[in-house]
Amino acid sequence: MNIGFASKKSGLPSKTIRYYEDIDLIKPARAANGYRNYSEQDIHSLTFLHRARDLGFSVEECRLLLSLYNDKNRSSSEVKSLALNKVATIEKKIIELTSMKEMLTRLATDCHGDNRPDCPILDEIAGEVLVS
Repeated sequence: MNIGFASKKSGLPSKTIRYYEDIDLIKPARAANGYRNYSEQDIHSLTFLHRARDLGFSVEECRLLLSLYNDKNRSSSEVKSLALNKVATIEKKIIELTSMKEMLTRLATDCHGDNRPDCPILDEIAGEVLVS
């Protein structure tokens, strides 16, 4: 099947599929005319990669996950470790985002939002300390 069909079946843009081929995540067969020919296994791998990326795994983590998936002698402990590391990364990001939200909310509350030029939001971004 061609890249358009592979894109439709996997839910990935053609550009992403070409990128995954360029970095050797997938290796579709080539027809005599040089066109890519995606197998059902390629589609399955692309769908796997799409879902792993949606879960926040990096391209290199996806490479490892895909190799573990294809290794029927794998130990599930390595997969579990990867998943738990990703959970820890997500939890850290949640804390960072919550902090950012709280700061922006505070700054927006402190901003008069009128015609005056003073703005605590811009002052904070600029790193200016206001003396009361």
